Formats: sequence, C-alpha cells, structure tokens
Amino acid sequence: MDARQLGYFLAVVDHGGFGRAADQIHIAQPSLSQAIANLERELGVPLFHRVGRGVVLSEAGALLVEPARQVLRDLEAARSVAQSVKGLQRGRLDLISMPSPGIEPLTTMMCRFAEAHPGITLNVDGAFTAEEVVASVRTGVAEIGLLGSSGALHTAGLRVLPIGDQPLVLISPPDHEFPPGDTVRHEDFHGLRVIASQRGSLMRRFVDDLVAGGTEIFLAAEIAHRTSILPLVLAGFGHAVMPASWTPLAERAGAAVHRIEPTLHLRASLVSRPDGLTPAARAFIDMAPAADR
Repeated sequence: MDARQLGYFLAVVDHGGFGRAADQIHIAQPSLSQAIANLERELGVPLFHRVGRGVVLSEAGALLVEPARQVLRDLEAARSVAQSVKGLQRGRLDLISMPSPGIEPLTTMMCRFAEAHPGITLNVDGAFTAEEVVASVRTGVAEIGLLGSSGALHTAGLRVLPIGDQPLVLISPPDHEFPPGDTVRHEDFHGLRVIASQRGSLMRRFVDDLVAGGTEIFLAAEIAHRTSILPLVLAGFGHAVMPASWTPLAERAGAAVHRIEPTLHLRASLVSRPDGLTPAARAFIDMAPAADR
C-alpha cells in the first residue's frame, strides 16, 4: 500500500465513483480501477461494493477513509517541513468555511497570508453548518475550518480559536422606507417580507424567535445557499437578517443595511487539530486577529 493508492481510493470516495474520480485526477478509468483492485487484493478486503454503475463504501472502506486522509496529511506535512526552510515558497493549504465568515474575516486573512506566502495555494471548500466544518477538520478533509456559531460547539479533541463577533443586521431593498443606516427594533419587523436561511442557522433562529414572540412576519422564502439571498434583496423580493460581514458587499451593491437593537452576535472561530499541522496551516492560524486571541 502506498500514498498513490490511498490518493486514488480517496478520489473515488470524494467524487462518488470511478468515472468522476478518473476525470478529476486525470487518469484513465481502467488504470484507476486496477489500482483500487490491487489495493483491495493487498488488504484482503473489498473497499467498495459495486452497485449497478456506481459504488458504495464497504465497511472496511468506511473505516479506511480517516486513516488514509491522515496518512496523506502527514506526508504533506513532511513535504511542507522540508520546504519550510525555503520560507513556505510552495505548497497547498486546505480550508473549509461557512458562507458568512467566508466573506469576513476569511477575505482579510487570505490576503494577509498571500502577501506573506504568495507561493502557497489556498483551497477553500464550503459548508453550511458548524457541524459540517467540524466534521471536515476532524476527518482530515481540511486542516483549518472557519465557522460561525452563537454558542458552545461540540469540538472534543479539536482546537477552537475565537476570532471575532459579528452582530446581525437587517439588509433591505434599496427603495424601502427604512433609511440606510437607521437602527431597527424588533417591532419594526412587523409586516416585513423576510428571506430566511434554512433552520439551524442563527439568522433563522432570530426570525423564528420574533414570530414566536408575536411579530407578524411573512416568510417569503427559505434559501439554503446564502449567496442567493443578497441578489433577492436587491431585486426587491424581501428583507434578510444576515451577519454584519455582509454589510460592505450589500452597501456597495445598493442595498440598505440597518443595525438591529437588541441583536444576536455570530461568533467566528477557527477550528483545527491541536497538533500535526503543516507549516502553512500553522502560519495561517498565527495570522488570525491577535486582539481576539
């Protein structure tokens, strides 16, 4: 068993089949199938069950996923350590982020990191919940996760570094009666058409709490992809409660942004393994806002 075989195995897992995996890693599908067959023969167990034209992980395959990721991560760490004597001139850093902290503070952190280490490629995957971010870091899919939460996280065994709080704001269509910059109170939400993210987010909880308290709000839409919310607001479809990280983008686009009193705060945090990080990951974490450490 070697790193190449493990990489092929994880490609099939991550891309959901041999055909898509072969396309992504630029290898002929028969060669990929043969490599996996050799690995299965060497281990003495099937890693996938062939179901029709697709595959599903066997029990042994499911158990191999996390160790395989860690092996490849350790190899990358070894390469990075060797390259670190050249000042992190080359390499790759895998991150995962939720949408709102993926605007800020991720943008500022990536620019700061790129200025210091321009040869490192930053690969940022997306997640919609804090649980997805934690799972990706725990299983080694990403070295660093950036998430937003309102309370305690279930992150046993991982390091959590809070890097800032973002108040929730109301983003309104450009021609709405609320003047830009005005503060709105909970009673001002009465009668508004609201575009909400799906249940489980802090923003949706805020809206649900208003409704539970007797405020008459019309839920105009539930949107899973939060990047679709701002275009809907700009089109006049409704209002949205979002973290303050969206404020500069919303104002540049022409939307009106209002402070909410009283409000909730979204806490942005970095999540990582406590040890075994590559030099690039350690350098990225070291560039987190020092004032919030």
